Amino acid sequence: MNRLISIFGGNANPALTNEICKYVGIPAGAAKVSRFSDGEIFVEIGENVRGVNCFIVQSTCSPPNDNLMEMLIMIDALKRASAGAIVAIIPYFGYARQDRKVKPRTPITAKLVADLLSAAGATRVLSVDLHAGQIQGFFDIPFDHLYATPVVREALQREGLGGSDTVVVSPDAGGTERARAYSKFLGCSLAIIDKRRDSPNVSQVHHLIGDVEGKRAILVDDMIDTAGTLCNAAKAVMDHGASAVYAAATHGVLSGPAIQRLNESVISKVWVCDTIPQQDKLERCTKLEVLGIAGLVGEAIKRIHHGDSISSLFD
Repeated sequence: MNRLISIFGGNANPALTNEICKYVGIPAGAAKVSRFSDGEIFVEIGENVRGVNCFIVQSTCSPPNDNLMEMLIMIDALKRASAGAIVAIIPYFGYARQDRKVKPRTPITAKLVADLLSAAGATRVLSVDLHAGQIQGFFDIPFDHLYATPVVREALQREGLGGSDTVVVSPDAGGTERARAYSKFLGCSLAIIDKRRDSPNVSQVHHLIGDVEGKRAILVDDMIDTAGTLCNAAKAVMDHGASAVYAAATHGVLSGPAIQRLNESVISKVWVCDTIPQQDKLERCTKLEVLGIAGLVGEAIKRIHHGDSISSLFD
């Protein structure tokens, strides 16, 4: 790779940025992201980017507003420095759960974030396992959607999961397509939990559709936030006779009581990817294992830079 490409990182997940740069084979781009005494963000690009394909790696995880604003300002700085392409790499796309009006007089914030990225000057966006795939349609610029399935599948196979004594369980009806893909890859059966959400971060299990008795169950989802849905689902699966329960999700948001709930749950092991930094949570939850996606994102960056197909990564 030559210097016609630069990869910059904000403060959200510098470790992931460094791993991606290592995979691509270039040093991280020189960018200083600091704050004035009143909290305003200041960005200074420390290298010539005129005509260069620039990639900015920044998850909009907690604190989401600070990380989003950092990315917007970095995009603006690169645009004003006459960068070639400006690609926003957002491993975890915050505000993705606000993708529709759930009540009268409420916003569609995922669309607002899409508009902000375009207005700032991004020419392309890449993200991993969106909460709702249709968010891609909110953008008027190209959007590349990566799936962490190959990374998670390898971890499940290393654990010896798969085959007739294993069942993949979707914790809600909306994740059925994802669970079906995992069950196909692992050669096992599928089950679905009928969940009712009474309010944000509060849900109840109503029915379990499928046979889990005597099987090792794998709960798969796109994210784990407060872990209420996951732990309720795990208990329901065990109550229906499963021999063990595991969980896998791309994004480990793990906010509020999540760590305590996981520690106290019947779940044997939880896999999440490093789209969100997990160092502090690893120390507090022995069930947690973090999977690296730097190779997946790095390969996508190479292909975007060279104009090659990204979808063939998942054939």
